[in-house]
Amino acid sequence: MDRIKNLHQQLLQKKDRIIHSMNLHKGLVSTLWRFPPELLSLIFVRCLPEAEHLLPSSKLAPMLLTRICRRWREVAIGMSSLWCGVIVDIDNKDWQRAAFCYDAWLKRSRDCPLSLVLKCFKHDATNLRSLLEPHKNQISSLHIILFVSPFTADLLLNDLPALQELTITASDPLWCTPSFAQSISRLPFTLRRFRVAGPSVFDFDCIASCNPVWAHLTHIEIPICRPNLIIQLLKLGPSLSSLKIGLDFYDEATITFEPFAHTNLQSFCISNASPMHMGNLFPDLFNALTLPNLRSLEARYIRPWPHEEFKTFLARSSCPLGSLIFGAGVTTTDEEREEYIVLIPFLDVVVDPGRGDYFGYHRLTQHGRIRYV
Repeated sequence: MDRIKNLHQQLLQKKDRIIHSMNLHKGLVSTLWRFPPELLSLIFVRCLPEAEHLLPSSKLAPMLLTRICRRWREVAIGMSSLWCGVIVDIDNKDWQRAAFCYDAWLKRSRDCPLSLVLKCFKHDATNLRSLLEPHKNQISSLHIILFVSPFTADLLLNDLPALQELTITASDPLWCTPSFAQSISRLPFTLRRFRVAGPSVFDFDCIASCNPVWAHLTHIEIPICRPNLIIQLLKLGPSLSSLKIGLDFYDEATITFEPFAHTNLQSFCISNASPMHMGNLFPDLFNALTLPNLRSLEARYIRPWPHEEFKTFLARSSCPLGSLIFGAGVTTTDEEREEYIVLIPFLDVVVDPGRGDYFGYHRLTQHGRIRYV
């Protein structure tokens, strides 16, 4: 009997602990249910992965939030801002199922601007276009990653009236064919940022063919075949505030530089992928350019560095340059860098670690600073 009484007492204690635990959980659940949708929305935004574009996954927000309970699902689906940035990566073997999932995702964005990354494999362009067609008026940012060549630009770039940013990344050489140039020229006047990455090249004819687009752009990042095309781009893009150029596939044609002043350009980055052929052309480039509003300049793989011409360019431009970055492949002396600082007080000169001369060191001059990072 004593053993039975002890067992009964243990069961009563266990029951009390279970009841106490249930009451605590009920209180917690009740508190969560009392959270207003606005507070839940703030929490849900914090749950998103730290990435601009999301790859749909049932184990990550926002899809994970729809699987917790009915109320969380209703709040998450009602938040269009959770569904505005997505990576569209579809395996052709399961196109129908994937297309259904992506279509449901995109519909949840409602009327919010969309930022999309499209991974385009062989024969994908037609299917991708059909998927995006109902949402074409929402697409404000588009990054197309190409794993196939040639690129059917007409399908993915046609009729995007709200597009503001376009990035094209190619794994194979993407030559600027007349068809591609025509597709670029038809892009809407809302476009402000245009970037092409990978083994591609823009020549004189392509830049001229895309003429209607350049006038509205504020940021351009493209590879070109001749340094004098930089001046052509500046002439065609009066609104440009940022220009990043990669020189590649050097054209041996005779090159001339016409003097030109661009009053809006603030950031200029130039990288020379053919240093054996183009180094002697940069003195002419700096002699021709005047950039009175320039605030940041970065140079890479320019040999030899045209010190005197660049110093004259700075004096002529009289620009508020605050950052001068000498990247890998540019050799300058401390004396030369100090001359630039004398011309532009409080200039911050940065020496790229690719030179291998210094690490983590900086020194102050009378007017500015030289950093060896």
